[in-house]
Amino acid sequence: MKHSVYDIKGQIVGDIELNDGVFGAEYNESLIHQVVVAQLANKRQGTHSNLTRAEVRGGGRKPYRQKGTGRARQGSIRAPQWTKGGIVFAKKPRDFSQKINKQAKAAALRSALSGKISDGNFIVLNEIKLAEAKTKELAAILKALSVDKRALLITAEKDESIIRAGNNLQSLATTTAELINVYDLVANAKCLITADAVKKLEEVYA
Repeated sequence: MKHSVYDIKGQIVGDIELNDGVFGAEYNESLIHQVVVAQLANKRQGTHSNLTRAEVRGGGRKPYRQKGTGRARQGSIRAPQWTKGGIVFAKKPRDFSQKINKQAKAAALRSALSGKISDGNFIVLNEIKLAEAKTKELAAILKALSVDKRALLITAEKDESIIRAGNNLQSLATTTAELINVYDLVANAKCLITADAVKKLEEVYA
């Protein structure tokens, strides 16, 4: 398929031929959901840890005799119902990671990219370069392209000036073609990508 190519002033400067195998795949919502859930689960550290009544220090002696006090019987001051007592179902370190096959990840990425194109939320730039790492310059480019929603900017190579300028824009996320993932595509309404980044994606996922 052919897709329009824009410059940083928002003008159409040509066309680009997109690989149907990468950008024309069938939209598979269930697969995208599965990959996104796994990706978010893999980010969880799972390092939380609380103490059970057996692990809290103290409480070895019975606080008072079993009968004759008029109070409820107690065996330890570290039982869960006591202040400073242990936690009943204490959280312990665990692994939240989920395994997703490489083929499934690739298919979900192709599906997400194709979905952006079919929804009209895919913008290809001939190139994007900043004279200085100024947020104002990058904001002007987004305004020229009529980008008023959360957007993901994908470049072929890491560009420090673009990253630094984009850090101050709450509605913009930046990444490279090598680090692109399904969650970033789904979490952002618009997708801005350079022509060189398109070629890199086609080399890997075609």
